[in-house]
Amino acid sequence: MSTFFVDPGAITPPSIHITGDLLHHLRDSLRVRPGDSVALNDGCGTRYRVEVTHVTSQAIDSRIIDRQTEPARKNSPIVLGQSLIKGDKMDWVIQKATELGVAAIAPIHSTHSVIKPIQDRLEHQRSRWARIARDAAQQSERWTIPAIADPIDLTGICRQYASAPLKGMLVERSNGPSLGAIPLPSDRQRPIVLLIGPEGGWAPEEQRLAQEQGFLALALGPRILRAETAAIAALSILQSRLDEMG
Repeated sequence: MSTFFVDPGAITPPSIHITGDLLHHLRDSLRVRPGDSVALNDGCGTRYRVEVTHVTSQAIDSRIIDRQTEPARKNSPIVLGQSLIKGDKMDWVIQKATELGVAAIAPIHSTHSVIKPIQDRLEHQRSRWARIARDAAQQSERWTIPAIADPIDLTGICRQYASAPLKGMLVERSNGPSLGAIPLPSDRQRPIVLLIGPEGGWAPEEQRLAQEQGFLALALGPRILRAETAAIAALSILQSRLDEMG
């Protein structure tokens, strides 16, 4: 059964009141009618199965008939630090990273990023990324939506995750260890942090900064990948090693 995210404020047991975009999608696209069953997530780890009781142009009312809690996490959450990349590629990375199960995404404005965060557009950008992540989380039937931070510089993200047990920066032509071979942390409750550079790669001073902060310079293999390809390849490798894929 497909699942949909609903604002926690709409949940007032024993009922859930659906409005906004989800109302229009359920009523107009899926033709939901009274008596139909729908799965709703609160985005905080609880999933409800509800029976639709009333449909109007203003709202859908439903009755909770079952409730489930997200199973306990068995593996390290992954934080993706993705340098800002041009066009719709950043949107694509957010979508695919969400499908692959990342816990959080931190956009990074780095030296070689072609695009830079513009203060006047941050709210629009934040809303678009949140919508993309929500839709991807629904499609992949996730329990939660990954947190997407405001754009941050490399110094900021290095400090924010200083205590993470495994921190890596993908570096092209690196002689460092392979992402597929490095030991994974035994503490599976703390995050793995992975930094991906922009189209032009990391500047030498950025590589030095990250390594001084304990980040490993990691390799993916002999080929030079596009920024968006590197992100998805790296996440797939990590999730496979964490037994989340394959």
